[in-house]
Amino acid sequence: MTMELKGTTIFILGTAKFDEPYESTSYTLAKYLARDNQVFYVDYPFTWKDYLKNRDGAQFARRKGHFSPLADGIIDTDVPNLKVVIVPPVASINFLPEGWWYRRILRLNQVLIIRRLQHILRRYGIKEYIYLNSFSFNYPDVAYALRPAPALTIYQSVDPLIIEYDKRHGQVSEPWLVRHSDLCICTSKALYEQYRAVNPKTFFIPNAANLHHSSKALDPALEVHPALQSLTRPVIGYFGNIERRIDYVLLERVFRDHPDKTFVFAGALSEDWPAPDWFFQVPNVVLLGRQPYDQMPAIVKGFDVAIIPFKEDHVSRTIFPLKLFEYLGAGRPTVSTNFNPDLAEHAEGTVFFCKDPETFSAAINQALRDNGPDALAARLAVAGRNTWENRVEELMQLAGAYIRRS
Repeated sequence: MTMELKGTTIFILGTAKFDEPYESTSYTLAKYLARDNQVFYVDYPFTWKDYLKNRDGAQFARRKGHFSPLADGIIDTDVPNLKVVIVPPVASINFLPEGWWYRRILRLNQVLIIRRLQHILRRYGIKEYIYLNSFSFNYPDVAYALRPAPALTIYQSVDPLIIEYDKRHGQVSEPWLVRHSDLCICTSKALYEQYRAVNPKTFFIPNAANLHHSSKALDPALEVHPALQSLTRPVIGYFGNIERRIDYVLLERVFRDHPDKTFVFAGALSEDWPAPDWFFQVPNVVLLGRQPYDQMPAIVKGFDVAIIPFKEDHVSRTIFPLKLFEYLGAGRPTVSTNFNPDLAEHAEGTVFFCKDPETFSAAINQALRDNGPDALAARLAVAGRNTWENRVEELMQLAGAYIRRS
């Protein structure tokens, strides 16, 4: 029987630092879970390399008083039931080859996390809790050394392992985590199908939209971001990292088909997968660089059409991007490649999914024409069914079905 889980203590080992400029799935999940539960978000650990490199930065300043093994590591947040846990710096070991030495030193790194969490368990008198590893596969063993043991262990797989840094050890650690967790949650159906063979208790719960944030774009009082106010319209926009997922072959043709439009890309340029040289020479392309997440509504409000120009390949097939529902929640007409066929079911006919440059170009023109009140209402309705509130409810219902009550 499924239990109603509220007031539960949840530890989340995140894959991102809580104060990153971009919103992360793991920290967003922590904030929404904290509405009805006591949540401890274990900040992705500083390595000694990070420590030395960032000693003059704001992230270091927020943490320096909590690094000591004698500190409790707790940072209060503006969310009443959410606390961030800072652990002492760990050794930088990802450069080591996979094998005995790497795993031996990893064990020592994990001891620092385990000791910090044991201290919190004792301090707060916590006897029953859920432990959720949100894509933090570089620290796979933490939950299994804690006492008392978690009432439920969950692993959340967010993205495929494609970066060499992640693959070096993640190809061993992530399957181990999937196999040994009580539940595995995947944010894309392709990942779900892959890991269901490893752990039958694998479930598909996709990413969602922070509708409260993205819908700020609909506020008449919100001004369009200054960088977009004087651009030649219509503006076709993309908000997100500019990296390997981008289909530059498609974009080259689309830019050529629409010389009368301005294409805006608001996001960091990848150093690992640099854009081709010609991309920087197109006269109607504007690159805004990395933008804080709190600026997203003002930027997306300046888009006449929002786009997701991802390549169709085996990697993109596993992606369920946050920006899809953020665009819809901001009311923007949205054109996407058909990089993940599963998305069409969730978009419910409100997004143009395109198979090639020709249909992508045609969809941009159609999106500009078909943008009346009914189309806007349909987009907002879809976004409203794909919120973090709904995803958290799904997760906690699932947890209630499997938690081991003492």
